[in-house]
Amino acid sequence: MMVPDPAGATAATTPHPLATEQARAVLADDGSAIEALVAAGAVLAVAYPHMCGLGGDAVWLVTEPDGATTVITGFGQAAADPGVPPVPLRGPGSALTAAGAVDSWWQAHAHSRTHWRSTRPWAALLGPAAALAREGAPVTASQHYWHTQRRDLLRTQPGFGAVFEPDGRVPDPGTPLPQPALAETLDIIARDGGRAFYEGPLADRIADGLGAAGAPLTAADLAGCRARIEQPLAMAYRGGTLLAAPPPSQGAALLQIMGLFERAADGPAPPERAGTLHVLARCVAHALADRDRVVADPDATGSSPPDMVATMLDARVLDRRAADIGGFAPAARMPQADTVWLAATDRTGRSACLMQSLYFDFGSGVIAGDTGVLWHNRGAAFSADTDAPNALRPGRRPLHTLTPVAYRRDGRLQLLAGTQGGNGQAQTVAQLLWRVIDLGLAPSVALARPRFLLGPGFEDSRQTLKLEADFGEAVIAELERRGHPVETVPARNRMMGEAGLLQLTGAGPRAAHDPRGPGTAALA
Repeated sequence: MMVPDPAGATAATTPHPLATEQARAVLADDGSAIEALVAAGAVLAVAYPHMCGLGGDAVWLVTEPDGATTVITGFGQAAADPGVPPVPLRGPGSALTAAGAVDSWWQAHAHSRTHWRSTRPWAALLGPAAALAREGAPVTASQHYWHTQRRDLLRTQPGFGAVFEPDGRVPDPGTPLPQPALAETLDIIARDGGRAFYEGPLADRIADGLGAAGAPLTAADLAGCRARIEQPLAMAYRGGTLLAAPPPSQGAALLQIMGLFERAADGPAPPERAGTLHVLARCVAHALADRDRVVADPDATGSSPPDMVATMLDARVLDRRAADIGGFAPAARMPQADTVWLAATDRTGRSACLMQSLYFDFGSGVIAGDTGVLWHNRGAAFSADTDAPNALRPGRRPLHTLTPVAYRRDGRLQLLAGTQGGNGQAQTVAQLLWRVIDLGLAPSVALARPRFLLGPGFEDSRQTLKLEADFGEAVIAELERRGHPVETVPARNRMMGEAGLLQLTGAGPRAAHDPRGPGTAALA
């Protein structure tokens, strides 16, 4: 869905209508973009609980009208005693990293008050989410689908059935699902502040509940979890600058894709044809392979983020590699993941986007005791190779798929973009950047165009180039002729992610969310 772009309007877009409405209401009452996203992010933790929640991670891009960008990374670290790899994909053993989402909200709110002089109380932003949890948000079709798909894996996890199957069955779409324990947790955080999730009586209850379930996290691990205020990675592109989150985010991979694509594609406006898709898919393959060899927690490797990604983003290296982009490299094998992306711009022209994630749908499946908090399984993103940069170590943050991006040119912010989709995030966003920046398509048009996914998807572990059917038979046949292991999937397929775009133009903002999901956009 796309909203029109009258001059001076504010705008927001999220993957759920209730969250979009909450953001719109905050903006309409002269709230800041950050305040709107804290409120909407909290609503999503209730209304989209299979995709994100208090027990997950998050990352923010906070932008000024001139495009100056601050990154807030809420990435939880591994427990002091995380166990012995390999990490299980579900269950208590996968709940081995702290959860940074709540502290990212807390620090973003502090940024808004300190730097943007906003005045909305913290408690007022979390109140609507607590009320929704108490009353019960309607179960979405997406939640019902993934619950049904994963039920055999999830129903035996500690606390899961009591929260998500109160009647002993998967709730039908549209059925209100009250979460009274989560409502109480939100009330405590609203009253006592974001750090109450990490220190004090609530944190002790969370740690005790996880420990009783068999997870390795302790109260000390929670207390040591803090979101970070960081500077973005930056790379020149088409006369402007792309900005992405630093490691352990895979933001460097997205920037490398675009750097290679700018050099290897056919001119400044490479057309939508098989040859362009062929080049972009090769750029994706090489960047994801580099990601797995290079990107990791800089604290653990002893390198600063610029040192870690210098070879990936160095202009001379990109020039050489683009001149001979090489054969079709295999894509990385990171598992599926689930995420939300939301964005807003306020009346001052300041903007922000936020990504929240449980890693897999429903994360570990473990509920933290009596708090109603579903814990993520981001620890499963650690490499099984004990010698890899992303190997499991105490206190290390795992490689993150979360990949929001900003684009500035001519002294102003022009675009914010991001998507759900795990391993596919960087390549999905790359396709959107090509269509909006290079081809000049409107956000809603770019989001509706067919997309590809290289490598594993949510329901497919095969190393194929998955192409939505509406690319057309001729394009698909040509890509197969060029040596790609092609697989055709239905148009607007869920494995292509649920993306969003917020574009700032001289005539006002344009906001749109993916037709592949239920997301909406709104003016305020």
